Amino acid sequence: MTQTKPDYKLFDKDTRAIVFGYQQNAIQRMLDFDYACRRETPSVACIVNPTREGMHKCFWGTKEIMIPMYRTLKEATTKHKDADVMVNFASFRSAYETTKEALESKTIRTVAVIAEGVPEKRARHLAKIAKDKNKWIIGPATVGGLAAGKFKIGNTAGTLDNIITCKLHRPGSVAYVSKSGGLSNELNNIIARNSDGVYEGIAIGGDRYPGSVFVDHIMRYEKNPEVKMIVLLGEVGGTDEYEIVDLLKKGKIKKPLVAWCIGTCSKVFPAEVQFGHAGARAGAERETADAKNIALKDAGAIVPNSFEDFDKKIKQTFDKMVKEKKITPQPDVEAPKIPIDYKVAMKEGIIRKPTEFISTISDDRGEELLYCGVPISKVFKDDIGLGGVIGLLWFKKQLPKWATDFIEMVVLVTADHGPAVSGAHNAIVCARAGKDLVSSLASGLLTIGPRFGGAVQGSADHFTTYLYAGHDPAFMVKDMKKKNVNIQGIGHRIKSVTNPDVRVEILKKYAKKHFPNTETLDYALEVERLTTSKRGNLILNVDGCIGVLTCDMLRSIGYSRDQVKEFVKLGILNAFFVLGRSIGLIGHIIDQNRLKARLYRHPWDDILYDLPSKPEKVK
Repeated sequence: MTQTKPDYKLFDKDTRAIVFGYQQNAIQRMLDFDYACRRETPSVACIVNPTREGMHKCFWGTKEIMIPMYRTLKEATTKHKDADVMVNFASFRSAYETTKEALESKTIRTVAVIAEGVPEKRARHLAKIAKDKNKWIIGPATVGGLAAGKFKIGNTAGTLDNIITCKLHRPGSVAYVSKSGGLSNELNNIIARNSDGVYEGIAIGGDRYPGSVFVDHIMRYEKNPEVKMIVLLGEVGGTDEYEIVDLLKKGKIKKPLVAWCIGTCSKVFPAEVQFGHAGARAGAERETADAKNIALKDAGAIVPNSFEDFDKKIKQTFDKMVKEKKITPQPDVEAPKIPIDYKVAMKEGIIRKPTEFISTISDDRGEELLYCGVPISKVFKDDIGLGGVIGLLWFKKQLPKWATDFIEMVVLVTADHGPAVSGAHNAIVCARAGKDLVSSLASGLLTIGPRFGGAVQGSADHFTTYLYAGHDPAFMVKDMKKKNVNIQGIGHRIKSVTNPDVRVEILKKYAKKHFPNTETLDYALEVERLTTSKRGNLILNVDGCIGVLTCDMLRSIGYSRDQVKEFVKLGILNAFFVLGRSIGLIGHIIDQNRLKARLYRHPWDDILYDLPSKPEKVK
């Protein structure tokens, strides 16, 4: 691996990372930090997502960019050799394998392991691999770390507002190392208020055996000429701080070190106490926070009397170095303005946006799906059935039982009319061609229109036009004959006055018994009386009966004649036909697939081939 930066630097303004795990918020926060730092290129080179590949769309400032996503780390490292950091969001169950693979790759130099609870034996093994290969692990159980103005790991330092407030969009002079990720955010704030800001900060993680320890990072800071002073935030438990004590005594840490170990309150408890981290537990007097603070102070570290004085010690140390001209404070730099995310702005109520769609029938945003304001649980509790759901979604009304039963009757009556009609024929041919169910169904439904299924729609239009205009049935028959237009819904190829259609008889009987208003049916039956006096098969057929009864149902549930005409114009009658006929079409499709029917080819003997002897010649 070619080193592009000094061995004491983990990150710079050109650092690129592979993010393992599809952590969209963390990725966006890294990119927002980059933009605030005025980086020229995004720090996220790619994403490893074992369940998906492709591209991830995200923001780079005000513009959208695409970041590649791969299923394997091997593919990611092969295609992005410039990425020498992996931010590992794998769970504690798989963090070991993924971190080990990254450390054994040629290009990854630093791995941040976010997961908490990695088995201690495995954590120690990973630390040994990293040491043997001269590589770095930050974590496990870490929020990560950052190099101010250059690069940050995942969710380190929190929101962009917090980052700007803490001056992390540009480098300062103070580097820190902490066990706690949460307190590292507090350190960012403390250091920003009491110095020219953070140069670099690392949270090594709260597990018992982190991949890198305090001394590793402090010695990096000692070598780095851009770091002028160091801050250490330790805690109760473990003995890592004593390595710092030894180095201070040997004079190997020459830069001012402000240090404090939290957990001094543990002495007031009557028994041994473990704090939030797995390693924050004193097994002996030497591991207590008090003992370590005393040892650090005796070795030459700048140690406050309590955490409340920590900020004062940092300020005093920084101001002294400025006075001695050992530090030239870094100037403040205004960060570029990054627009607030739309979702955040909407949630906070600071913007408004006109909607593009309007839904007045259903809402799936809350705890429970609503159909026209009715919770789905109530739909089932009240057993309103298919007809009731159609009433809510189509008409926005809670229909009486007679109306819901009628709707279900219409669906049943229109469900199928055999395999020979155009819709079923198309669906069958499509299914036999090997198309999927949805494509085959669509093929059949696309035939519904003026000639197939249109009689339902047409009959409603014809009868309501004359009835609502105040014309009597005789006028309608004469006027349509004069216009040379057939009355849709009248006439049957087989059925007649003496051989009535049982479906029509059932529907008529039901309507007469239950409908409050049957004006359109009555009008149609008067038309039928006139047409059958001329020819016995000019009866009101099932399409016509459904058409006129649907109009009467709409009138009976409170719609005016004008509103009924509007429904007819909207295609509500064809909607019933589509809904019902879909059941039959699906049945035919399943039937053909079940029968394993082969590709359909129309027979030659059913085609009239009427070609000219030769084509007409154009001069």
